[in-house]
Amino acid sequence: MKKPLLSQHPLEQEYSRSSRKAVLLLLFCSLLVLVCGLWFTAVGTADATPSDIFGALRGAFFQGGRLENANQKIVLLLRLPRISLAILCGAGLSVSGAALQGVTRNPLVSPFTVGISSAAAFGASLSIVYGVGPLGGTNTGIVISAFAWSLLCAAVVYFIASRAGMSPESIILTGIATNYLFNACDSVVKFFANDYQLAAAVQWLFGSLNGAVWPQVLVVLLFALPCLAGIYSFAQPLNILAGGDDDVSRSLGVSPAFVRISVGLLSVLLTASIISFTGVIGFVGLAGPHIARLLIGSDHRFLLPFSALSGALLVLAGDTIGRIILSPVNVPVGIVVSFLGVPIFIHLILKERREVS
Repeated sequence: MKKPLLSQHPLEQEYSRSSRKAVLLLLFCSLLVLVCGLWFTAVGTADATPSDIFGALRGAFFQGGRLENANQKIVLLLRLPRISLAILCGAGLSVSGAALQGVTRNPLVSPFTVGISSAAAFGASLSIVYGVGPLGGTNTGIVISAFAWSLLCAAVVYFIASRAGMSPESIILTGIATNYLFNACDSVVKFFANDYQLAAAVQWLFGSLNGAVWPQVLVVLLFALPCLAGIYSFAQPLNILAGGDDDVSRSLGVSPAFVRISVGLLSVLLTASIISFTGVIGFVGLAGPHIARLLIGSDHRFLLPFSALSGALLVLAGDTIGRIILSPVNVPVGIVVSFLGVPIFIHLILKERREVS
């Protein structure tokens, strides 16, 4: 005789329902990113048709790179690298923000709180104005210099924070201090620059996807995939760390210092590899995780991938609007994303407040 199945506890039923809802929402948003990516590929000064897009993809993968017309060349060599870099940029910055907010238990933390943006800007300015570093003054030299100074800044922050016990407060306060330091250094470099050099340094600081090419996408992808996978492997420790103080985390077998160092370094490496090519696109790392959290909850197993999708959509939309709103002039994506993300962000906050009331 079969034993009757035990009914699920109401909490288990609620958890199962919320998990199914989260999975369905993730699938829907993944499809939305794909559809938007293809749609935005067709939009621009020279509109491309769906046949141009699929013809370019067919030529790239099945015809040895042979393309039939100019529109297919525009799609394959200009639009698709830009769209791909926008998705990687938005996903990486947003996931980095979500991870750092988890380890510091502070919703106002972003990848740039630890001074990465100001250090990258200082490195780029050094290369542009004085030609400092390998291949100084060239596009490759600017990328190398921005990347190196970003990592150096992160190393300084984590060294000082480790001496202070690796607490959330020590990371945030040290990051703020280094942020002001590198901002001052960057201002000194710009003060002695000529008009052309100053314009180039300021243009880099705006954040832009102009000139994206497949080699850049490949380099960012080689950094992004292992970093994203590494951050996601800490999803459960992040849940524990974000849900209580350090003593509670230790009692559950999680080392707060190890998680903060590991997740922090992965986030820094991911962010540095992106902004070295794109310049500073700062709002995504703050807004993307908040949008994801308001829509899907705080479970990092779902929050991290949904942050990646929300960040990707934010940068995709911002870059496309920047390309067409004042066409043929391209408005830097870093500017558009801030204008686009702030009202969405405020609307979601007010909506959550009304639901709580």
